[in-house]
Amino acid sequence: MAQFRSTTSVESSRVVVTLAGECDLAVRDELTAVLVAAADGTKLVFVDLTEVHFLDSSGLHALLSGHRAAIERGARLYAGNAGGPVARVLEVTGVGELLRPPADCAGPLTGEAAPHAGELHDHA
Repeated sequence: MAQFRSTTSVESSRVVVTLAGECDLAVRDELTAVLVAAADGTKLVFVDLTEVHFLDSSGLHALLSGHRAAIERGARLYAGNAGGPVARVLEVTGVGELLRPPADCAGPLTGEAAPHAGELHDHA
C-alpha cells in the first residue's frame, strides 16, 4: 500500500514543500495541485525530497508541472535532498539538473511545517 504525505511551510524568503513516501500515479494530481498552490504568491518554492523513497514518471510529471506553473507565475521551483533511487531517477532523466537549486537556496531547511491538505494517504 503506497503512502504519500506533503507539508508546506512558509519561511522568510521561500515556501518549502516537504514530500514523503511514494510519488507515483496514485498521487500525481494531488502532488501537482500542492506544487501549483505553493507557487501562488511567492517567488521561490523549494521541494524537499529527503523522505521520498519512490518516484516514477508520474511523480516527475508533477514536479515538472509545478516547475512550469511557478515560471508562469514569475516564480522558481527547485527540488533537492533526494537520495538513493529517487536521486538516480532525477539524474538519469535530467530533471535533477533542471530543478537543482542555486547555492543560496540550498542548505538546511528551517521553519515549522504546517500540514497541507495532502496529509498521509494510503493508496492501493
